[in-house]
Amino acid sequence: MTTVGIATGAGSGTGEACARRLVDMVDVLLLTDRSEAAAAAVAKDLSGSHADTVVEAFGADVTDRGDLARLAGRVEALGTLRAVVHAEHVPPEDGDWRRILAVDYVSGALLADALRPLATAGTAFVYLSSVSPLIAHLDPDPQVAAVLDTPLEGDFLTRIRDAIGPAVEDPAWVYPWATYGVHRLVRAEAVRLGPVGARVCSLSPGALDTPETRMEAARHASVRELIERTPLGRTGRCEEAAAVAAFLLSDGASFVSGADIVVDGGLWAAVRDE
Repeated sequence: MTTVGIATGAGSGTGEACARRLVDMVDVLLLTDRSEAAAAAVAKDLSGSHADTVVEAFGADVTDRGDLARLAGRVEALGTLRAVVHAEHVPPEDGDWRRILAVDYVSGALLADALRPLATAGTAFVYLSSVSPLIAHLDPDPQVAAVLDTPLEGDFLTRIRDAIGPAVEDPAWVYPWATYGVHRLVRAEAVRLGPVGARVCSLSPGALDTPETRMEAARHASVRELIERTPLGRTGRCEEAAAVAAFLLSDGASFVSGADIVVDGGLWAAVRDE
């Protein structure tokens, strides 16, 4: 049986770190990224250092149903879906609120919809989220939650903007809402996937040492304050988040599903009661 893995956002950062962990878990690894050249470079490097695993860059827009259908078709042609890490995201400074919601939340729902028919006993998914909705203490009323739980409806972006209000257009607020949506999606997917023996979790990092985090820390005192208040006294490394993702995908986590795992150096523990 040929096992197949997928890593999205695999061209850099946490997505790349996860891909480097995932390559040892499957026979074939498919990498996607908003930069096809970056995904191809990582695929070439991994192919050179892991001769036992076939690594392919797969050109796909994770917000496009057609591209995701092609991705699912490629997996089905290759073998059995074993592991998926969805780490594609849009930095707040690189997209408006619609783009952030589409990539950081809706794409996960689209990917789940495309790959769910391929899930079987032993298949595991990890969706990258963030500690930000916890820090923001998001607790939507039932009407907002009901809209948030329908990301595949064609008018979702309009309806969620109407439900939350104009604040959602602020990148500082839309990102927590998008990643909160991932938390809810994962809980729903755990219920859907359980009967076939498949699992899904979300992973919520705090501040990781990436160019994006350094840029935001330079621009915003609030970001610097959160880093300073992290009990471990530092930012995390992408490899540290990837190590947790690898565990969640492994057989060692075979009874873990529907959970959100926080990897933030203790930040949430420090500020949760505020």
